[in-house]
Amino acid sequence: MTLLLPHGYEGQGPDHSSARIERFLQLCAQDNMIVSRPSTPASYFHLLRRQAYARPRKPLIVFTPKAMLRLRGATSPVEAFTQGRFEPVIDDDRGLDRNAVKRVLVHSGKVHWDLRAELEKNPNPEVALVRLEQLYPTPIDSLKAITDSYPNAELVWVQEEPENQGAWPFLALAFADVPGDRSFRPVSRPASASPATGSSKVHAAEQAALIRSAVTPG
Repeated sequence: MTLLLPHGYEGQGPDHSSARIERFLQLCAQDNMIVSRPSTPASYFHLLRRQAYARPRKPLIVFTPKAMLRLRGATSPVEAFTQGRFEPVIDDDRGLDRNAVKRVLVHSGKVHWDLRAELEKNPNPEVALVRLEQLYPTPIDSLKAITDSYPNAELVWVQEEPENQGAWPFLALAFADVPGDRSFRPVSRPASASPATGSSKVHAAEQAALIRSAVTPG
């Protein structure tokens, strides 16, 4: 079984924003299902391909925003479909000096393209973007191998959802088990009783503030 759920903070109000990632992740334990947020068409293709061949079969929950259907940046070349495989974690591909990076932004889904657009507009070689394509089972070993390659950076989890929602409440526990002396801190909207604001102007202001806060080391 594969379940596709629309999820994306696009300024359309509470009912259009959240598929309640936190509730699905709360159900995750003992490798009972797979929860994913692919960021490119090729990643989605390889995820479904892996699901078709997987044994034993487990439910696959995929969170996808509508905006990425028409987002020019979120495309994949043909060879990305014909080669490779699904990667639960995707490292920054901009050729950064890893020793010079001061902040690693670990994130998932559409917010990657917002962060990347900001860094293309205002380049900052001290910030690295690392995508977590699979939320559960959380690929801790793969994630640690990548974050360890940035020895001088703080680790930040970035999400569009309020701090008490989205993946952070679940991942905060998973990240706590990562060996080493570096811990993650979140950059998100403030904790809220509602999944999102009902005002597109307030949403835009919140989103701009979130992206600025994420990409500005200090």
